[in-house]
Parts: sequence; structure tokens; C-alpha cells
Amino acid sequence: MKPNSKISRKKTDTTGAARRKRWRPDQGDIAHDLWQLLLSYRRRVGIALLFLILAKVASVWVPLILKRIIDQLSRPEPLSALPVYLLVAYALLRFSSTLFNELRDLLFSRVAQNTVAIYAQRVFTHLHALSPRFHAQRHIGGLLPDIDRGTAGISFLLGVGLFTLVPTIIEIGMVLSIMLSKYSSWFAAIIGLTFVGYTGFTLYFTVHRTIHQRRVNRLDSHAKNRLADSLINYDTVKYFTNEALEARRFKAITARWSNAAVRNQKALFTLHVGQSAIIAVGVAAVMLLAGDEVLLHSMTVGDLVLINAYMLQVCLPLNALGFVYREVKDAWVNVERLFALLRTAPEIEQRTTLPELHTSGSEVVFEHVGFHYDAQRPILSDVSLRIPAGHTLAVVGGSGSGKSTLARLLLRFYDPVEGRILIDDQDISTLQPDSVRRAIGVVPQDTVLFNDTIAYNIGYGRAGASRQAVIAAARAAHIHALIESLPQKYDTRVGERGVKLSGGERQRVAVARAILKNPPLLIFDEATSALDSHSEQAIQQELNRLSENRTVLIIAHRLSTIIDADEIVVLEQGRIIERGSHAELLKQRGRYFRLWLLQQRMDKEKMLQREA
Repeated sequence: MKPNSKISRKKTDTTGAARRKRWRPDQGDIAHDLWQLLLSYRRRVGIALLFLILAKVASVWVPLILKRIIDQLSRPEPLSALPVYLLVAYALLRFSSTLFNELRDLLFSRVAQNTVAIYAQRVFTHLHALSPRFHAQRHIGGLLPDIDRGTAGISFLLGVGLFTLVPTIIEIGMVLSIMLSKYSSWFAAIIGLTFVGYTGFTLYFTVHRTIHQRRVNRLDSHAKNRLADSLINYDTVKYFTNEALEARRFKAITARWSNAAVRNQKALFTLHVGQSAIIAVGVAAVMLLAGDEVLLHSMTVGDLVLINAYMLQVCLPLNALGFVYREVKDAWVNVERLFALLRTAPEIEQRTTLPELHTSGSEVVFEHVGFHYDAQRPILSDVSLRIPAGHTLAVVGGSGSGKSTLARLLLRFYDPVEGRILIDDQDISTLQPDSVRRAIGVVPQDTVLFNDTIAYNIGYGRAGASRQAVIAAARAAHIHALIESLPQKYDTRVGERGVKLSGGERQRVAVARAILKNPPLLIFDEATSALDSHSEQAIQQELNRLSENRTVLIIAHRLSTIIDADEIVVLEQGRIIERGSHAELLKQRGRYFRLWLLQQRMDKEKMLQREA
């Protein structure tokens, strides 16, 4: 298909407001997702709930047994025998309550931990599915705390939240039933009013405190983002001796966080004091009523102890319920951010229903391609290119001319806004993105390595490659001798982002990685820009050998590396202004000719400086 065949079809604008709009989760969405996960563990959850009920039954029976012990021991007539069975039953019930609670936690721990692991894996996979635009707009320093807090919030909602709310309701129901069946309805009424007053107060003040908690979390993420960004740019900070400036900026952020945290703590103080006051009033009312009943001889001392124990038994869960409610609200805020992240739609989805790319000669065609990140600033306009199978096309131009965008579109990081891109007559926008990328090898301008060994980073080009294949690729990239000179050789760790290697060494690792992948189509994005002249010459020879019988797109900075290209295209402001071979472009005496003269003069000046 010829590149000059006019294509007027427009793609969907993935930069539009509809694409950028982020989904906001509500409580029903989150609860439904978590409930579906719990259903997959229904047997284990059911047994855990049974242990929970048994633990609460045992704890409710403890005061009843204690009352009988006190009543028997406080009788005026002498005892014929010690109520051993009651004392043993009291001890066994206390032990049973603890045992059943521990069994419950042990059984449910796998559910909670597996769920956290599932969501962590989902987020990890989803982040890799999102587009470069998302990662360019988000900061890793702020993203990681959101993920940590979100997964911790899920664990809390499933564990502490579930096994505090349910047992508290069960325990309060059992206590009220016993109180109504054995004592004056006033006792149950006081307990009920205490419960209602405590719950209403907690709900009201927790809603207001959640606003402060959201602000604290937002500022905490901002502080961590600032910290990460400053440390990533450590060298730049040192270059300009701006340590004090960075410290001041970080101090300003942490000061705002500190103020928000103090306001949050003040709200928490009001909440705690109010809750304690309500419980104190309830306990005082019950004990005054119970004390009066004992004086009137309508109740025994054992009854007084029983009522006191039940009141405390109700108040402690109430206190725990208040804590859990506050923590649930905080956890929900964190989980909302995690779910919002999970619901952020990828610009280009990896759908299994799409066909895979099948290459024969790997001919590449750009047909009237237009693209922009922002509609107000077009990057490419009506670009048509054809790279025949086994040929090399080089693209040159100034910064911002759209050279690297061509490579990103070919890799399907983005889809064109206008026109289409074909590989062997297959429109790549209709294919699975992964299958397109598997057919392409890339040597980028700025190589970032994993904080792992040299062997791992080279082997990343083809998962499962043998050590011999890795060494062969390193030899081809002229880095084997350097690796062998290191104490740990191929097991040398390269540090964060590969900082323990020089720029040229990292670039050669990238070349070795591409060689190992051995793809039918190659992209060199200024692949030798970080190399010295000697290394550049050696690598260029290997790149030329690697390019044989492959379709190659070269994003070029140094024109001396592309003089053998089958065709050279000059871009300016996103449009093709010149095209032809090296010799043809020099004859045109246009933009390429001026760039060539400029680089020749610069190279000559550098040579004279070295000789001097």
C-alpha cells in the first residue's frame, strides 16, 4: 500500500475529556468487590464466624458463672463444699473465649492476606497496563503511599472491621436479652440509651473528622512525592548547591502536613472525650440503680457484679466499635483512592479478542498520521512514511519536532489521532498491543536499568535466555570485556536505575538486550548518543550488522551514524520537510545540509581541542 493514498478517517481522540475523566468509587462498588472476594472463601469465613459466635457466647456466660460463685460464697450459712465445678467452669469459659478468638483469627488470616495479595497484584498489573501519559502525570513518590494505605485499608476492612462489628452486635444483643429476662427493664433501657447516644455521637463527629483525615493523607502523599523527586534529582541538587532550597521546600510541605495532623488530632480528642463521657454516664446510672436494688434486698451482690460486668462488657465493645468505625472511615478513604486507581482506564487496552500481529517482512507504513498530546499543540501533522521490509529509515530534526513520537506510536504506546500505522498491511490499532511490541526491539536514548545484576538486565530482552546467550549478546554489544573485568562479573548489581554504570555502559547493555531479543523490527532512538567516539564506532558497526535483513527506524541525533540509511526524513514542527538518501539531501542544500555542515564543524572543533 502506498503511503500517499489519502486517509481521511479520524481516530478517537484519546486525550479528550471523556478519556481523562477518572472514575470515583462509591461505597457500594467497594463493598460489592470485597463481598465477591469473601464469597470465594465462604467455607473458611463461615467457620471463622462460628468460632466468633462461640467466643462471644463463652464471654457472655463468664459473668453469669461469676454471679453464681459470688452468691454461693457470700451465703450466711457455711458451705458444705467448695463449688469446684463453678470455679473450673469459670476458668474454662475464659480460656474458651480466648481460644475461639485465636482460632477465628488463625482461620481468617489466609483470607485477609490472600485478599491483600490479590489487590496488590491487581494494582501492579494495572499500573503496567496504563499509558505513558498516566505515568508522566503521576509521581511515584505519591503513588506508592496510596497503594500501601489502600491495601492496608482492605486488610482492615476485612479483618478488624468484620470481626469487631459483628461480635459487638451479637454481644450487645445477648446482654440485653439476659438483662430483660432477669432484671428491671430500666437496666436494659439505660444500656440501650447509652448505645444509641454513643453511636449517634460517634457517627456525627467521625464524618467531620474524615475531612481532616483526607487532608492529612493528601499532604502525606505530597510530602513523599517531594522527597522522592528530590532524591531522584540528587545530582542536580548538588550541581547547583540547592540543598538548603530543597530543605526549605520540604519543610514547608511537612509544616502544612503537621498542622493538618494536629487539627485531625484535636477532632479525635473531642471524639474520644465525648465517647468516654457518654459511657461514664451510662455506667454511673446503671451502678446507682443496681446499688439501690441491693440496698432494698431485691438484688444480691452477685447480681450487682453481674450487671457491672455486663455494663463493662457492653461498654468495651462500644468503645471498640467507635474505634473501628473511625478506622473504617479512614480505611475507606484509603481504599477509595486504590479503587479509583484500579478503575483508571488504560488508553489502549490489551484485549484478547483482538488478533495478534503476524510478520512476514515487517514492512512499516505511516499513512497521513496526525497526533497530539494536547489539542492545542499538535506534535505530528499528515506524516506519511514507508519503510520497506529489510530497509532502514532515519528520522532527523530539532528537539520537539516529533521524532520520538513516531517510535512511541509504532510501539502502540498511543494511537494516532488521524491516519493509521501498518505493519505488513495490518493496522496496528486493530491488533493486540503486546503482539506489536514483541516484534520490535528498542535501544532508547536514555537507558534505565533494573536494580539487579548485569546478567538480569541483558537477559530481560528474552525471558528465560541462558547465560551463554546473554554472554553472546554482551560480546556482540562490545561490553563483555568490561563485565569480565568486574569482581562479580555478570552478577554485578547495577544500582538504582543503573547508576553504578556510566551512560555509555548502560547504552551498551541496552544494545545487548536488543540483540538478545532478536526481533524482526528495530527502533534506535539516538542509540549511540551517550557513547564516546571509539565506542560509538564499535557499537555502530554492531548496529549495522544487527540491522541486516531487518526493518529499522532510527531516531538520529548524530548524522554520521545514518549516512548509510536507505532513506532519511527531516521533520520540522511535526511535518516532513525533506526526504531522500544522504547524498540526495546534501545536493538539495536544505535543512539537512545545514545540519550536516554544523555537525562537521563541531566535530572538527572537538578534534582540535583534543589535539591541543
